[in-house]
Amino acid sequence: MMDATTPSEQTEKRARAGRSARREQRSHGPQGLGRPYIVRNIPTYDILSEEGLIRIEETADRILAEIGIEFRDDPVALDHWKRAGAKIDGVLVKFEPGMLREILKTAPASFTQHARNPAKSVEIGGKSVVFSPAYGSPFVMDLDKGRRYGTIEDFRNFVKLAQSSPWLHHSGGTICEPVDVPVNKRHLDMVYAHIRYSDRAFMGSVTAESRAEDTIDMARIVFGEEFVDANCVILGNVNVNSPLVWDGTMTTSLRAYARANQAAVVVPFILGGAMGPVTNAGAIAQSLAETMAGCALTQLERPGAPVIFGNFLSSMSLRSGSPTFGTPEPAVGSMVIGQLARRLGLPLRCSGNFTTSKLPDAQAMNEGTVSMLAAVHCGANFILHSAGFLDGLLSMSYEKFMMDTDFCGALHTYLDGVVIDDNQLALDAFREVGPGNHFFGCGHTMANYQSAFWDSELADNEPFEKWEAAGSVDAATRANRRWKKVLAEYHAPHLDPGIDEALKDFMARKKASMEDAWY
Repeated sequence: MMDATTPSEQTEKRARAGRSARREQRSHGPQGLGRPYIVRNIPTYDILSEEGLIRIEETADRILAEIGIEFRDDPVALDHWKRAGAKIDGVLVKFEPGMLREILKTAPASFTQHARNPAKSVEIGGKSVVFSPAYGSPFVMDLDKGRRYGTIEDFRNFVKLAQSSPWLHHSGGTICEPVDVPVNKRHLDMVYAHIRYSDRAFMGSVTAESRAEDTIDMARIVFGEEFVDANCVILGNVNVNSPLVWDGTMTTSLRAYARANQAAVVVPFILGGAMGPVTNAGAIAQSLAETMAGCALTQLERPGAPVIFGNFLSSMSLRSGSPTFGTPEPAVGSMVIGQLARRLGLPLRCSGNFTTSKLPDAQAMNEGTVSMLAAVHCGANFILHSAGFLDGLLSMSYEKFMMDTDFCGALHTYLDGVVIDDNQLALDAFREVGPGNHFFGCGHTMANYQSAFWDSELADNEPFEKWEAAGSVDAATRANRRWKKVLAEYHAPHLDPGIDEALKDFMARKKASMEDAWY
């Protein structure tokens, strides 16, 4: 059958195929799936002097010693603190200066979180950088259906999109809330989705101690009980009820993970002017105090358990009381948090693609870039909210997910820095080309062109006239087409049928043991 396309259309078709093949090759080479995580090759950006760091640490110590932190609804946590020598007055706990730092000496500076596919295990700490999707949104949105409550289908879709991206390293956790599944049972479906539709590392449930324990039991089915006891296979993201309160829902889950040798990600959520002071230095000192207390509790539960020093600084509109994300003050604060975490010798989770924008638009990408670069430069090892964050984290956006993962691809190259070797210095190319000529077809260019520059999946780099003739398609529309294509082409990674059956049986028994609860 003859090809009805014109010669120029055939040429463009071959060119598109060539570009697609080159992107596919790159995505599986050194810039993509060949690296289960990034090893940073640029320095961290340390902005605060030794004197400034000491003053913040001394302020945090005074908050801990003079004001204290409440540990509510967890008598075991209070017993831990009492045995450790803290001052207990009801649920209020006060700590002598230096006490928490001493306890934290048993926490590892880095650790491996194992994936069910060993080739995708991630190192957390040191110079490693791990990108993970956004977390916790009750709503999802896309250009076709608008904003709506998330479902288990949406949840599975985002797990599949994360699995399909060469620029993410982690499956994440509560990518969106599947509100069509009962509250007391949805954690089972979410954990199963991570295991079934991804072979990357994942995060577990933290909304109750029993749900954390269910996550651990499901991991034991996948990895084996002895392996789980000796190795980290789950992260659990636990939040402080700022200011200065740890509630039992979080501390019992935190202790459940630590007890099983799994890693808690300890994160204050401080909105400046609401849950913390409006001044950056004060919010940083508060964050340090709250985070150290949570991290230290993991070590009292099980010395040596992996733990991640987390941070979520944000600002707010003092005119309306609304949270704001992607603003400069929290971004700068993240730099200081990075310095403080390194002084404690703990892995760091910080920042992400934050935005308050309601659409995947210029505001969204501007704010997201500010906060994501802050995470990169502050030395964060685990970057939650790397993709999909919209609407002040109330909505998970399909289009922004694709735009953000594309930016994560660019950050792979950014974090590589500048390589210095004979090939990169290109002296032979200068000899071949000489003065006044171009490098476009020289031997060095031809040898390096497939990997020389990062190649965006979404950016339009064509001349204006060609873009206009093709329909003047904007980035959000291109992202809309892209996520649909990725889902259409998705193939689930292999899961041993015996393990799959055991997981389904576990879930069925758990669900049958309780009535549905919707709140």
